[in-house]
Amino acid sequence: MEKIKESIKKHFSNGPKAVFITMLIIMISAITINSTKKTLYVYIDGKENKIVTFRSNLNGALIANKIEVGPKDKITPRLDSNVKDKDKIYVKKAVKVELDVDGETLTIESAEDDIETMLTAEGIQLNDLDRVSPSKEEPLQDGLKVAITRVETKELKEVKTLDYATVTKRDSNLQQGNKKTIQEGKTGEKVITTRVVYENGKEISRKIVSEVVTKKPVEKIIAMGTLGTYTPSRGVNIRYSNVVKMRATAYTSDYASTGKSPGHPYFGITATGTKARRNTGGYSTIAVDPRVIPLGTKVYVDGYGYAIAEDTGGAIKGNKIDVYFDNNNLVYNWGVKWVNVYILK
Repeated sequence: MEKIKESIKKHFSNGPKAVFITMLIIMISAITINSTKKTLYVYIDGKENKIVTFRSNLNGALIANKIEVGPKDKITPRLDSNVKDKDKIYVKKAVKVELDVDGETLTIESAEDDIETMLTAEGIQLNDLDRVSPSKEEPLQDGLKVAITRVETKELKEVKTLDYATVTKRDSNLQQGNKKTIQEGKTGEKVITTRVVYENGKEISRKIVSEVVTKKPVEKIIAMGTLGTYTPSRGVNIRYSNVVKMRATAYTSDYASTGKSPGHPYFGITATGTKARRNTGGYSTIAVDPRVIPLGTKVYVDGYGYAIAEDTGGAIKGNKIDVYFDNNNLVYNWGVKWVNVYILK
């Protein structure tokens, strides 16, 4: 202002005109200064700071008032905005967060509200199973420590061989003590699926989730011979499927044995309708309990010979037989004895 006054004195006289012009210049200067002066309200983390500036640019106004805004700080409106008197400026200062992720420890400056938005802003992606500690909703604060545990699952498939079973079956057509493979066994297969869980690359658990048989095993079948061979005193081999020890008596066709006399229409006729006979060169007639030896069964009676179960008797119950002879003398000679009865094949 002093320079202005001196200039006026130099160019103008000390008259009233000079005074008027001087006052006019002063007024114009004051108006100009007041019109460019601005009062701004700057809120840093919620705390109000009142500043005065002649700058029209927000960044310039903050610098002039020694207010620093870091690269990770958030500011509203933007730094390159123009400001006007009584504008409100909001600054959120970034805090330092320590982050453990993927084997590294990172120091991150962030002005985001919580952990989740910080990770998004930093371009750190989370997979569906990953865990964040503390939780993603935790508000950011200076010195906060955050850890991300990478969780991964894999399903491993293993093919396992299934052993076959061996089944033994009795075969009456095969000599006793002999065996024969009827069907060869074949192994099967099954696929076992195991779910393995890894945390930060280290296995922590595994669990079988399914077992699927893709090929059934085929059982091995072995026939075991049950056909016995007996050689009586005559020296002829007898092939039999079973042998039973039985109490043997003898009978003939007379009245004492059958209750029928000669002339009776059924005299000498067996329960199966055949003629009772003693055939030393072939099959003779014997009486049996059909529940033990079915009628029509061919047998070999030790000491008697070949026979067919053709007859029954009231006293022949259970493990008893009655062998037939043509006369009573042979019946008496036979008497009662225990014999082996071979069921013929």
